[in-house]
Amino acid sequence: MGQFLLVTIQVEMHDQLAVGLQEDLASRVEKWGAKGVLIDISALEMVDSFIGRIIAHISSISHILGAETVLVGMQPAVAITLVELGLSLEGVRTALNVERGMEKLRQVLLKQEEFHGGD
Repeated sequence: MGQFLLVTIQVEMHDQLAVGLQEDLASRVEKWGAKGVLIDISALEMVDSFIGRIIAHISSISHILGAETVLVGMQPAVAITLVELGLSLEGVRTALNVERGMEKLRQVLLKQEEFHGGD
């Protein structure tokens, strides 16, 4: 979607699939010069500690490659589980839905452009 990658996770994630997603996204951010990554997890009913860490890693990797990440669609049960597991998803921006997530990405990019003088 323009300068953003939209990832919708519609199946329960297992470890291999999560690692593959991480590698795929890193490759695509670099290849397409994406400025933002929006990850929609609204279909996920469960997230374990490994998947939580992968989401945090994706955000960190994307940031290093010049893209911001927003996680959207987190169900209350998933948020509760992450807190119970002690995972704060440090550095991961969140929004309630795709529309709000895209707006958050636009705002972050606008602030970055203002800070860097439009570079």
